Amino acid sequence: MVAVALGCVGLAVLSACGQAASGGGDSNVKQNEALTQVINPSSATGGVLKLAEAGSPDSTDPGNTYYAYTWNFERLYARTLLSYDPAPGAAGNKLVPDLATGLGQTSPDGLTWTYHLKSGIKFEDGEAVTSQDVKYAIERSANYTTVLANGPTYFLNYLTDPTYPGAYNDPSPDKMGLTGITTPDDTTVVFHLQKPFADFNYLVTQLETSPVPQAKDTGAQYQSHPLATGPYKFQSFTPGKSLVLVPNPQWKQSTDTTRKQLNKEIDITFGVDPSDVDNRLINGSIDLDLQSDGLQPDGRSKALTSSPQNTDAVPASRLWYIALDSKVAPLDNVHCRQAVEYAVDKVAAQTAYGGPLAGGAIASTVLPPTVTGYTKFDDYEALTQPHGDDVKAKQQLALCGQPNGFTVNISARSDRPFEVNAATSVQQSLSKIGIKTDIDQFPTGTYGSDFAGVPNYNQQHDIGVVMYGWASDWPDGFGFLQQIVDSRAIKQAGNSNIEMEDNQQVNQLLDKAANTNDAATRSQIYGQIDKLVMGDATIVPLVYANALLYRNPKLTNVYASQTYGAYDFTQLGVSGS
Repeated sequence: MVAVALGCVGLAVLSACGQAASGGGDSNVKQNEALTQVINPSSATGGVLKLAEAGSPDSTDPGNTYYAYTWNFERLYARTLLSYDPAPGAAGNKLVPDLATGLGQTSPDGLTWTYHLKSGIKFEDGEAVTSQDVKYAIERSANYTTVLANGPTYFLNYLTDPTYPGAYNDPSPDKMGLTGITTPDDTTVVFHLQKPFADFNYLVTQLETSPVPQAKDTGAQYQSHPLATGPYKFQSFTPGKSLVLVPNPQWKQSTDTTRKQLNKEIDITFGVDPSDVDNRLINGSIDLDLQSDGLQPDGRSKALTSSPQNTDAVPASRLWYIALDSKVAPLDNVHCRQAVEYAVDKVAAQTAYGGPLAGGAIASTVLPPTVTGYTKFDDYEALTQPHGDDVKAKQQLALCGQPNGFTVNISARSDRPFEVNAATSVQQSLSKIGIKTDIDQFPTGTYGSDFAGVPNYNQQHDIGVVMYGWASDWPDGFGFLQQIVDSRAIKQAGNSNIEMEDNQQVNQLLDKAANTNDAATRSQIYGQIDKLVMGDATIVPLVYANALLYRNPKLTNVYASQTYGAYDFTQLGVSGS
């Protein structure tokens, strides 16, 4: 809703608000319409969908990925136990069956959750999908620290065997795997929890439940051709360069109410310069930006001038922020971190991310307003003094024993110009209070697995200021907060709690929320957690993210998914190709 309101302000100088301008496409389609309705609905088949991105996925293996856009994209070939209703707006947050016949059946004590698989679902090679394939997929994803470094850690947090070492390190002679998951027959999966978890149905929407046949698992190489259960399968894949998907002949629309199979081919190009991605979008040689972070400044200007009706300012349930690594001196002192909180010029950062329209609103909390549990507060004057408060920042420096400032490094993703620009604005803000920084840049695809998401790397290279962003794993406070503020979620690679937040009260409140069935009470708890984290000053919120996205007018069935903060890739077709 924020994005829609800001969209009119941002476009007022270019055209009548919300009206179509010159530049092609359906003259009846207006800017931002894909936020609330399906654009160009069609069942026509035979098109070629063309996508590109500046970086490359952290992995094409569904069990080894943690970027929101890859979760959105990989659903084209990977099905999960549950999914989300394919609809624009808030309706798209509704949980619906995917592989399963219905939502989970839970025991009165909340410690077991049972799912039954639909009949007739097959892998691309014709083998039937079984409950054992779902169980094994989760077992292999538990191997976070070695073969599969990325992905969330929820299952091991809640299943009855939290120390399970992963499928590749299973020491048991019979290789029974996770005893916290049982499969009484080929179509039944039962999860056994050590403690109740009210959000468990959300958990099984994640790609870790996309089935993998153990006999065909090739470990780290599985990403070169994961066996498809969705409407498309791999035809060819060159890491870092290209991926081609084609229809999966074993997929049946009758078993899948959340996807379509309209394209004869889907072509993805990786490693394209961000400005070139925008140029290709606007000239029609590609259909969407896979990464879905939004147009760059030049592309934004061109699109809003020539064809605003092909753009949508999509609210992303995402926060752009700085993670202050509390294990990197002197940021191990809360007052040094609070100095950074006060010093950062939020307007400059917002401008780097694209301004109010394309970037989003200035943030003062960890939880965005679109996530259940958000409570408005402003402990560091982000809203009242958005250019920063150098006086209070210097007071905090004195309290942390660094009155003249200190030296620390900043990291950012090299193939995200807006993030590099934001890092530069932070660098300038900190220099005003005597904090000297250098900016280290790394590629998106390995940012979590090799650099920013590796605590030892940050500490060894004095990287205490990490540019980062986070989208909700599911649309409530637990789905947003747990992986980034729970100390038990810290991993040695693929870590998302980059700031190394370690507050036992935060952990206890997360556990309380997980064990609380009343939604209103859970919401209050999430607000309390947000307050605690901001008190620890390990996260500097910058912007509640929007993404100004461009859609080729030839696309059919286009709408913005509130869950993924981007267009829903699973519905798309292409007319006239």
